[in-house]
Amino acid sequence: MFDYEHITNDHLDILREIGNIGAGNAATSLSAMLSKTIDMKVPSVRVVPFNDICESVGGEEAVVAAVFLRIDGDAPGSMFFMLPADEASSLIQQLIMDPSVDFASSDIPEMALSAMNEVGNILSGSYLSALSDFTKLNLQPTPPAVAIDMSMAILSFGLVEISKVGDYAILIDTEINEKDEDNSVQTKGHFFLLPDPDSLGIIFRSLGVNPDE
Repeated sequence: MFDYEHITNDHLDILREIGNIGAGNAATSLSAMLSKTIDMKVPSVRVVPFNDICESVGGEEAVVAAVFLRIDGDAPGSMFFMLPADEASSLIQQLIMDPSVDFASSDIPEMALSAMNEVGNILSGSYLSALSDFTKLNLQPTPPAVAIDMSMAILSFGLVEISKVGDYAILIDTEINEKDEDNSVQTKGHFFLLPDPDSLGIIFRSLGVNPDE
């Protein structure tokens, strides 16, 4: 079984490169869908203890907007795309041209939830597609689900399986830059990749990395 504590900087460099390719593909899809320039990049990939996951998005009680999907196939696992509520509000306001969107409120327009779901779907799908291309593994996403809640309440759902065998998750930071003639807006999001037991070793072996080194 792969030990998260054996993950090296070289392993993370591989995941970051895959993340940047996925981000580039996602930016192309979002730009075409919204008819505006969108750039994306992955500035860092880290292995974080479970206790620090919520701190990455503002703390256990911070309200976040999240898109969750399962990964089926050769290396099953879970994936979250998560934004603090204020960042998600700013992003979706720009995307659907509705300045009233507030993910911290109790009255969220259905259009805003749909847009958030689609953004998470495109980003997660693009990353997973890049990972599948690199590893030649069959990795299929389930339909995404969007949730607005406190970060710990959302993460607990995906941590049930992996927390049985480990204490860490892979955090893929993402920067989304929207540009038009008048404005440039940057949003910082976070992917949490939570491979099921044994899946991380399968992924790294498929990338030509000996996970036991």
